[in-house]
Amino acid sequence: MRNTRTMKRVGWLVGVMALAMVAAGCGSDDGDNGDNGEAGGNGGEAGGTITLGILPAWTDGLATAYLWKNVLEEEGYDIEITELSEAAPLYAGLADGAVDIYPSAWSEATHSDYMDEYGDQIDDLATYYGGAVLTLAVPEYMDDVNSIEDLQGQADRFDGRIVGIEPGAGLTRVTKESVMPTYNLGEEYELVESSTTAMLTELESAIEAEEDIVVTLWRPFWANATYPVKDLEDPEGALGEPEGLHVLARDGFAEDFPEATEMFANFELDDEQFGTLEDLVVNEYEGEPDAAAEAWLEENPDFVDSLKG
Repeated sequence: MRNTRTMKRVGWLVGVMALAMVAAGCGSDDGDNGDNGEAGGNGGEAGGTITLGILPAWTDGLATAYLWKNVLEEEGYDIEITELSEAAPLYAGLADGAVDIYPSAWSEATHSDYMDEYGDQIDDLATYYGGAVLTLAVPEYMDDVNSIEDLQGQADRFDGRIVGIEPGAGLTRVTKESVMPTYNLGEEYELVESSTTAMLTELESAIEAEEDIVVTLWRPFWANATYPVKDLEDPEGALGEPEGLHVLARDGFAEDFPEATEMFANFELDDEQFGTLEDLVVNEYEGEPDAAAEAWLEENPDFVDSLKG
């Protein structure tokens, strides 16, 4: 939580304006993503500019973006990272070519509505991690609350609040449209839509005071290891099945950057690799994601070779 508080936040309007400038060719002197097939002036050769779009509060994307920044810069590419606070403009940016790569997309379920809207204009390069899940969670000391069903009739303990994250997040939509109706929580509880940072601030404060709280979370996410929390069982499956995390690209990226595309296609992280990477980015190198990614690569010297097949 203290780490996400220090991260740079870019508001919705600023993010949309930045994407529009990039799309209009104002963000780079290297060319555009037009019909000449020369994104960033690359023309299909190694090098050129690649723009990575991320939601920095979703630290899986933050960690993988700076990992790729380190890797691709060593291969001769110029890397730009565009930070947005909501998923909608990020998918729109992929669709219109303002963003080249979303390196950690929850596109199967959590962001499925955006894929329904923009998927025809987006290429799926790889599933780099399997088993990502959405959760509702409470502190471990709440021994009598172990399932979402246990929230029924106990709203007073939580001041009638489920503490959520950003309004545009897929987790927010699933909680409102699936979880709360399935478990008949709508009349008792309000889903508080705020931000990941605000949610974590409330979670930490409640745990320090040993108060009752229920929050929306997900895995993989560093907070699950940092705070003593437990996932609530979801016997009705309202939060959906586990999904993979994907590398998404704008249409035409593979033709413009074939060598980078091959590396993305070979990208895989297991639980241990993912956990150590995110811990370095979020906790050990607070506010220094470049240095964290560099440290992780030093600890995993075979990783780059694995990307090259």
